[in-house]
Amino acid sequence: MTGFVSFVGAGPGDPELLTLKGLSRLQQADAVLFDDLAAGAMLDHVRAGATLVDVGKRAGRPSPSQSDVNRLLVAHAATGGRVVRLKSGDAGIFGRLEEEIEALRLADIPFEIIPGVSSASAAAAAAAIPLTRRMRARRVQFITGHDATGALPQDLNLAALADADATTVVFMPKRTFPALAARLITAGLPPQTPALLAENVGHADQRMTRGSVATLADALTKGAGSAPALILFGPLMEDA
Repeated sequence: MTGFVSFVGAGPGDPELLTLKGLSRLQQADAVLFDDLAAGAMLDHVRAGATLVDVGKRAGRPSPSQSDVNRLLVAHAATGGRVVRLKSGDAGIFGRLEEEIEALRLADIPFEIIPGVSSASAAAAAAAIPLTRRMRARRVQFITGHDATGALPQDLNLAALADADATTVVFMPKRTFPALAARLITAGLPPQTPALLAENVGHADQRMTRGSVATLADALTKGAGSAPALILFGPLMEDA
């Protein structure tokens, strides 16, 4: 018997931002493997009797390895059931989706990908700004704040990231943004470039902190806290 896996992007945390297709898969699932940031009220939509498996990974605490997650995903699908892999935001953006897909392909297990609302889009919407605007922000770029070791990636395109006409969104930025800001300023980004720190996006305790690249870097040097966050910077943040 071979089951079927639905990768469902849960959105940033607000259950009302879950897509109708994602909701349908949760209501049909025999098992749901979920991330920490895709838990809470989202799981209220899972049908009674379904197996719930917490596979969330959070910095600073014991968490399942990616190989453990891959193994559990294959094992549940191998029973012949309908499995939902519930991932926060949009699963295709810094969600290690490719590793889980590869594990399913090696096991000959079919799957589908259901996109979700990215936390970047949700943060911009909560701040009442667009991510792009004609003549002011000619492109939007997403980067991760850390590599596989937890450090700031060393292969960043600093010229692109220091472009004053681009909107940049940094995922998982808290520990490394001070170092990133220093490199960007050296590369020519004005330290007063408007910036926004968006924490717990899509949750009741959502928090938006406005400032500049320099002031947010300074604040994070003094204390970052544990809430999941994004940092957006660029010409549109002055309207946030």
